[in-house]
Amino acid sequence: MSAAAWDDVRAAYERVAPEHMRALFAGDPARARRFSCDAGPWYLDYSKNRIDDQAMAALIALARASGVEARRAAMFAGERINVTENRAVLHVALRHRGATPITVDGQDVMPSVRAVLAQMKAFSARLRNGEWRGFTGAVITDVVNIGIGGSDLGPSMACEALRKFARPGLRAHFVSNVDGTHMSEVLRRLDPACTLFIVASKTFTTQETLTNAHTARAWLINALGGEAAVARHFVAVSSNPPGVREFGIDTANMFEFWDWVGGRYSMWGAIGLPIACHVGFEVFESMLEGAYAMDKHFCDAPLERNMPVIMGMLGVWYRALFGAASYAILPYDQYLHRFPAYLQQLDMESNGKSVQLDGTAVAGATGPIVWGEPGTNGQHAFYQLLHQGTHLIPADFIVAANSHNPVGRHHTLLLANCIAQGEALMRGKTPDEVRAGLAGMPPAPALLPHRVFPGNRPSNTLVTRSLDAYALGALVALYEHKVFVQGCVFGINSFDQWGVELGKRLAQAIEPELEQGRGETGSRAGVHDASTARLIQRVRDWRQI
Repeated sequence: MSAAAWDDVRAAYERVAPEHMRALFAGDPARARRFSCDAGPWYLDYSKNRIDDQAMAALIALARASGVEARRAAMFAGERINVTENRAVLHVALRHRGATPITVDGQDVMPSVRAVLAQMKAFSARLRNGEWRGFTGAVITDVVNIGIGGSDLGPSMACEALRKFARPGLRAHFVSNVDGTHMSEVLRRLDPACTLFIVASKTFTTQETLTNAHTARAWLINALGGEAAVARHFVAVSSNPPGVREFGIDTANMFEFWDWVGGRYSMWGAIGLPIACHVGFEVFESMLEGAYAMDKHFCDAPLERNMPVIMGMLGVWYRALFGAASYAILPYDQYLHRFPAYLQQLDMESNGKSVQLDGTAVAGATGPIVWGEPGTNGQHAFYQLLHQGTHLIPADFIVAANSHNPVGRHHTLLLANCIAQGEALMRGKTPDEVRAGLAGMPPAPALLPHRVFPGNRPSNTLVTRSLDAYALGALVALYEHKVFVQGCVFGINSFDQWGVELGKRLAQAIEPELEQGRGETGSRAGVHDASTARLIQRVRDWRQI
């Protein structure tokens, strides 16, 4: 990485940081036109950022010096850029719409990708038209996806986002938490004869997923009278045929995925089976086409007009230079209410790293804390902190110009609030404006500061015509590539997640100690620290087993 490129970015920061965006807009009538771009169905306005032309030029030069273009080419070529796991990173192959091959170790993976998509298409059609029936001959009315992490967050987010396109009478449910309450509350609403379970686990050994799956299996067998019912009420998304077969699932109803697709990038393939079942394969395929359109833009657009690169470098700008540790995702669309949770995994599991590709410690900050809620709910919860708090929190506003549910003035009010919040964060409110707004009744001097807004708070606004499957696919791919760009600049591997493992491994050791009569706790054995050992003992004392 070029130290000179970082020096230029720091020099741009020193020049721009003292400026207020009000002044930047006042001195540049063409700012909004110049700092905006289109990609697929999305329009991005990034003019409400603390940047000028020189700052953006320095950021783009940093992206180039960080090897974004070369690493992008390596990813799309199937090279093993996930160096800590020695794997290719080819989620883009799952939504590839072109005729060109995509290879891993010289082998074209597209025939196997298309075969799984064809299997998904055929199965989802049989389920939706009533041909696939349960053990008793009843039509399936409820599909329950059992997975966790990437096997849950992507499909559940997409099913919510595309709920308008769902077939009436076929409901989707998602169970991820190993907390028995999650499974119990879902099962309580279901008829076993009309329920299909999708067990999503690459290895078919994921503890939380298999625990939930066996609970569902026992519930089904108890209700329908025997293990023969399992094959008509369970299918699997996995790469472990023996484990699937042992569970009682016909491996003809196993949908494969590969080690070159990371969990949080996997909803484009077999992990997306609940999406295809819920909204139909044609809608699912439109989502793939939208993602492919964004892939093409990411590969073909010059960096200066490349939406994922622009958004990624703006994120680097605030994280590395302004010290912004937090980043808000604010979708003004109720269908996107699970989108911030999905992006939490995508961003924080990808770029929440402190070690570079070469094993050395990173020199500065990496991925931010990602959070958010739909508007306008968030306005009555945390926007106070965005506007007048002591934290600088860049924000992305996401909205569709048209609603799937046009009711009276609702969508006009929603749009007005979305656009107004970006303006308010940028402009703020000066003491003179506060006084002028009180119509000759100035507040007491002690109250004036409470009504002043500093402004100069950065945001992006993403607008599409309508939140359909094509737009959703493009939106998710946009953020995937944004995270990729930032990982390149941070010099980290965005495609592993070793930090997930330690707590899970320790939990396996603690589990038997929590059960009465299963031997000495770690407090006496000297295995645990004093706090952990005492917690184990207290829980053992209070449990009713």
